[in-house]
This record gives sequence, structure tokens and C-alpha cells, in this order.
Amino acid sequence: MADGDSTPPNPFGGLPFFNDMMRAMSQQGPLNWDLAQQFAQLGAVGDSADPEPDASTRLAYNALADIADMHVREITMLSTGPKDTHSEILTTTRARWAHRTLSDLRPLFTDLATALSARGDTSDTPEDPMAAMLGNLSNMMAPAMMGMSIGSMVGALAAHALGQYELPLARPHASEILIVSSSVDAFAHEWSIATDDLRMWVLIHELTSHAILATPAIQDGLMATVQRHVSAFRPDPQALMESIGELDPTDTDALNRIQSLFSDPMVLMGAVRTSEQEAMAPVLDAYVAAISGYIDFVVDTVSSRLLGTSSPIAEAVRRRRAEYGADAQLIERLLGISTSRTQQVRGRAFIDGVVERAGAPALHAMLTNTVQLPTPNEVDAPGLWLARLEVS
Repeated sequence: MADGDSTPPNPFGGLPFFNDMMRAMSQQGPLNWDLAQQFAQLGAVGDSADPEPDASTRLAYNALADIADMHVREITMLSTGPKDTHSEILTTTRARWAHRTLSDLRPLFTDLATALSARGDTSDTPEDPMAAMLGNLSNMMAPAMMGMSIGSMVGALAAHALGQYELPLARPHASEILIVSSSVDAFAHEWSIATDDLRMWVLIHELTSHAILATPAIQDGLMATVQRHVSAFRPDPQALMESIGELDPTDTDALNRIQSLFSDPMVLMGAVRTSEQEAMAPVLDAYVAAISGYIDFVVDTVSSRLLGTSSPIAEAVRRRRAEYGADAQLIERLLGISTSRTQQVRGRAFIDGVVERAGAPALHAMLTNTVQLPTPNEVDAPGLWLARLEVS
């Protein structure tokens, strides 16, 4: 290797077939997007049908959205689309939902992959030739492993998604909202909910999320903090071997533990949570709790008007989210956000506390700019937030 060249030697350099294969797997940068897309599609579709929605379904959703939109605008005092009309509702398949979500969140996943591909001091290179070769092999395979892991997680999320805002994150496409119509209809059938009622509820949720997550506080506060969180990961190539070394071979459950270990992308990617991320966690939790709580408040308020106060849909959807598989939950771990039931209860208590003291319009101040988002202490004591903003 030439002086000053930090590129690790290719352990398959003498084997043309493997050499070409490894180069192809790593040539897209820190994350192999072709593999990510392929695994996202596989996870989204699985073994079940992923039917293409017909034009009549799209028209039906947009007609219902006209009704939902008026109420969402009234409660939030926010725009849900251009020129006083709601954004177009696009009915789609699970596969296309996965493709779009992977594309929308690409900047975050790129920052994550870049952080985990960072190389430390080259003086730490193992003296053992075999260990060095395995280390180089791991480095070359990292983009492919990252692509497969991220794709699998997005695919698992797509398999459950009803609408575009399955996660409380802003999306760059402000002119349209995706609805997975086949998943909505299947969920309505499974829970014996009237199809039009569930479609209306999903539209209320998506339009509310679309309006709130496009505000300055979300763009400059929540999204910027999530980006700092993913960029603060640090790689630990030894994490997998250390985790294996901690296993007790005499443990009767050792095989299951090994399978669980190798199915955890956090371990496979060597993603180590840093002190910087630990310091961000309370702030991110406060942001997500307050924002999610506000979305739930608006959805419940509008739903009670249009569907009645006894509608079971909100609770059914929350139970559905609690049944997410590990892959879908891992996205939240990587991005540093949590939509757990505890977070939902905490955020809703903050929102109710504000409404009780100052009325629902006071909540709009939270979305104006980043400094007006509540701190962790304020989420647990809404009176402190109102006092800081001098809202009466």
C-alpha cells in the first residue's frame, strides 16, 4: 500500500470474482442503496398480496379528505396544503410506501452510515494477519450490511403502515400524502370497523401530522436534533465478538441468544450509543412526546366531531402499533425517537395540562420556533412552559 493511502487492503484481491463482487457491494459509499431498496421491498410485501389501488379508491379518499381538512385547519390554525386546499391523497401499495420512505429518510440514513463507517487511528490495526483480514472484510461488507439492515427495518415498518406518518418525522414531499389503502381496509375488516370510518380517521391523522410536522419548530428543532443524534453514533467493530464472548455456552438458551444477537442490526453494524446521544435523549423524548401528544389531541378532537366520542379506532390503532416487530422498533432506536405508550401518555398529559390552563389555541405557540418547544422539565410541568412563554 502506498504511503498515505488509508484504504484497507482487499482480502479478495487475488480472487477476481470475489474481488469484483466486494467492490460492487461497497461502491455506493457507506450504505448500499440498491440492497436497501431490495430488502425494503421484500420486507414490505412478504408472502401476502400487495394490490394496486384503483382510481375509485383514490377519489373516495380525497372526497373524505375535503371534510376532514376543514376541521383539522380549524383546530390547528395550520395549512394542510397549497392555496387553502389539502395536499393530494395518493393511495399506494406497501412496496411503494417503503420505496418512498427510504428515499425521504435517505439523508438521515446516510448520516448514520457515514458515522458508523468512520475509521479510527490506523495504529490500532491488529498485528495478527487473520484478524487484520477479517477486519478489512468487515469494513468492505459494511455498506452491504448497512443497506440490508436499513432496508429490512423500513420494510417491516411498511408492512404495518396505514399512512405516510407512521413515524412523527417531517417528509420533504409537501404536496402529497401516501395512504396504504389495502392495509387500511384489511385492518378495518380485522377489527370489525366500518371501512369509511377508519378511512376518515386515517385521513384526520395524516392531515394533522402533515400540517404540524411541516412547522418551523419541527424542521429546526426535532429534525435537526434527530440528525445530530444519528451523526453521533460511533463504530465499534469489536461489539459483535465481545457480545458473543459474553455468552455462556452451558446456558440451555444459548442458541436462541445467538440467533437474537445476529438478528440485531445495532450489534451487526457496531452502532454504539455515545455520551453525546445520552445527553440528547431527554430533549428528543420531550420533543416527540409533546408533538405526538398534540397530534393525538387534534385527531381525537376532530374524530369526536366526525365519528362520535365512542369510536374505538384510536385505541385499536395504538394497540396495532404496540404489536410492531423488532425490526420496525429498531428504526426508532437508530433515529433516537420513541413512540412508546409511556411517551404517548406523557405527551398527552402535557397537552391536556396546557389546554386546561390556557385553552387549545395556546398550543400553537409550541410550533412557532425551536425555542418554544417544551424542555423535559416543562413536559412534566406544563405550567412552567406557559410561564416561560408568558401565555395566560
